[in-house]
Amino acid sequence: MSSWNVVNLSELDSFPVGERGLLWHPIRLRVGIEAFGMNAYTAAEVGGEVVEEHTEESLGHEEVYVVVAGHATFTLDGEEVDAPTGTIVHLPDPKVKRTAVALEEGTTVLAVGAKRGEAFTPSGWEIHFKANTLPPDEAVQMVEAWVAEHPDDAAAFYNLACFRIRKGDLAEAAADFRRAFELDPEKVRKWCAGDADLDPIRAEVSAITG
Repeated sequence: MSSWNVVNLSELDSFPVGERGLLWHPIRLRVGIEAFGMNAYTAAEVGGEVVEEHTEESLGHEEVYVVVAGHATFTLDGEEVDAPTGTIVHLPDPKVKRTAVALEEGTTVLAVGAKRGEAFTPSGWEIHFKANTLPPDEAVQMVEAWVAEHPDDAAAFYNLACFRIRKGDLAEAAADFRRAFELDPEKVRKWCAGDADLDPIRAEVSAITG
């Protein structure tokens, strides 16, 4: 392992996320950070998302956002915050609902986070976002590698089921969905409600979830 890593934001890969023009630039995965999460986000156009609307309740992360280029408006629990270049937004409370939109072209936000008092554990959402841009067979391979190292990750098994469906492996998809449900029934019931990706195995989903 190198004693240091150097990369420019412009050299990072870009992956579309969601339906509001958000582009995710993986930093943690690119340089191999293991102590905390770090990623960058750019809005594809003025008015587009530069931070998805979400809370960190499920992960318990304390987060910091830094506007490194452009100009954004953050909305924090319904309150708007003006955020030109150089603005630092610190959110120690994971329950705060957050989102941000770009006011200028090229607006980019750096996000850093981890859970207080615990060793950092990478989240499977990074793998899901990246896998979602790949052909189904490659996506399945990527998520299979993740669950081999994280066998208790319900979200990863759920996503693996969806990718297997795209690949046409319906029996294996149902088995992965069952494993996800066994790990976290409450969340999986919420995720699968209305998820069209699961329609090819909807009968099995209904039988598993009761």
